[in-house]
Amino acid sequence: MPTGGSKQVRAARKRKKRMARVEHDLTDAQWDALKTSWGGCAYCGKPAESLQKDCIQAISRGGRYTLGNVVPACGSCNASKCNAEVTGWMRRKKLDERSFLVRHYEISKDLTAHFAPLDGA
Repeated sequence: MPTGGSKQVRAARKRKKRMARVEHDLTDAQWDALKTSWGGCAYCGKPAESLQKDCIQAISRGGRYTLGNVVPACGSCNASKCNAEVTGWMRRKKLDERSFLVRHYEISKDLTAHFAPLDGA
């Protein structure tokens, strides 16, 4: 078990502080809609049983869990990307960044319209 001063514990503490500094507004319904819309890992396309929430702009770089910043990722892509800038990471991994960006735009646009609050509600 990690001790109070281990790297893992310090990293977990730093992440917890970063998470507390920003407002996250991704709902469970939005997350389910994202997983359905992408149909697997947003980066490699692999159908995955257990998809993880990955921030396109990492929390450590000012991102947060919102409908337009989160995509489903397989564990391998999520761990590999870490907090890297998404297009540079995709180039290094030889993934199709253009297709990803176009699809991300289309899915975000559709889901944002679907989940937009109704006027007067």
